[in-house]
Amino acid sequence: MHGAVRIRVVAPEELGAAEIEAWRALRAGSGAPLNPFMEPEFTRAVGRVRPAARVAVVTEAPGTARNEYAAAGAGTGAGPAAGAGAGPGPVGFFPYEAGSLGRGRAIGLGVSDSQGAVLRPGLRLGARDLMRACSLSAWEFDNLEDGQAGFLPYAAEGFESPVIDMGDGYEAYEAGLRLSAPKFYRTTTAKERRLGRQAGEVRFVFDERDPAALDALMAWKSAQYRRTGRRDRFAKDWIRDLVRLLANTRTPGCSGVLSVLYVAGRPVAAHFGLRSATVLSCWFPAYDTEFAKYSPGLVLHLRMAEAAAAEGIRMLDLGRGAAEYKDSLKNGALTVYEGSAVRPGPLAVLHRASREPGRRIHSFVRNRPVLASLAQRTLNQVGRVRAR
Repeated sequence: MHGAVRIRVVAPEELGAAEIEAWRALRAGSGAPLNPFMEPEFTRAVGRVRPAARVAVVTEAPGTARNEYAAAGAGTGAGPAAGAGAGPGPVGFFPYEAGSLGRGRAIGLGVSDSQGAVLRPGLRLGARDLMRACSLSAWEFDNLEDGQAGFLPYAAEGFESPVIDMGDGYEAYEAGLRLSAPKFYRTTTAKERRLGRQAGEVRFVFDERDPAALDALMAWKSAQYRRTGRRDRFAKDWIRDLVRLLANTRTPGCSGVLSVLYVAGRPVAAHFGLRSATVLSCWFPAYDTEFAKYSPGLVLHLRMAEAAAAEGIRMLDLGRGAAEYKDSLKNGALTVYEGSAVRPGPLAVLHRASREPGRRIHSFVRNRPVLASLAQRTLNQVGRVRAR
């Protein structure tokens, strides 16, 4: 028990139906983009492949006044989330993965593109209170959602997460793209037409259910990681298993979506991501290099944006990380943060000593174009050696 709230820690699969609904309601009332990585289904999926996954469930102590929440405007007809937390129900959730010596990390760290706690607006509960209840000396994050007031003071660096904003519909986005990146748009659409003429009928499926297409995507992505000298995420069993679990997840707040571009009945580009009612979080795009001259990945993204808008999705979150195709496609950006929240003590000192030097080196290189270019060339050389 911490002041006016009680905090208990459970494994994700121990969450009850009422708690899951409370999580969804709190999230819906947060005012933040409805990123599917912040929904309970993602945490529960991670819990099935990562045994150290945990959730801190926050409830108010009996008789606690709810003045802060009332002052924030709750209970004024703002929909089903307005009353979330009323009575004895949960008022917050904090998903994380527990490590040795009290070191914690964001749920799904390394693959999750939006991280943080899900708390009732106005709830006075600090990051250290949560961490103390979870027996954590440190909590590491690399895609902390903007607006996470309790954890933002611990951010070491902020990053742009480019987005395709389709709040006014796909036609308006396409018209803007013609103006902001006319050469990119003309070239990409011309390549799509040439692909159809030279290779066969082009067909796009927004929500493909064929597991063979998902296997093809993961094989292409693994080859891309190796080719570019990067760590192959799909070499890890838990990431492959997580993607397969989420591919079969169908809920309003978090559903796996596999989009595939076919040519003459053959998949040539694919993307797997997660969607909510209004946000598609782009995750794993890849293509068959045999068709590279046609830029099938770019064609796929334009088709995907059009189909997503028709489904009511208003934003494609392209994710943190520099890439030329993101610069061409984006018309807006969110901000995410990297860092570590720590509690005073010897274990926190140990965490800083092991993590901060590496983070500072990466930041130093990333923010200097000449060094970043040299690092990329080195990675490409490593990739060529791997491919032999």
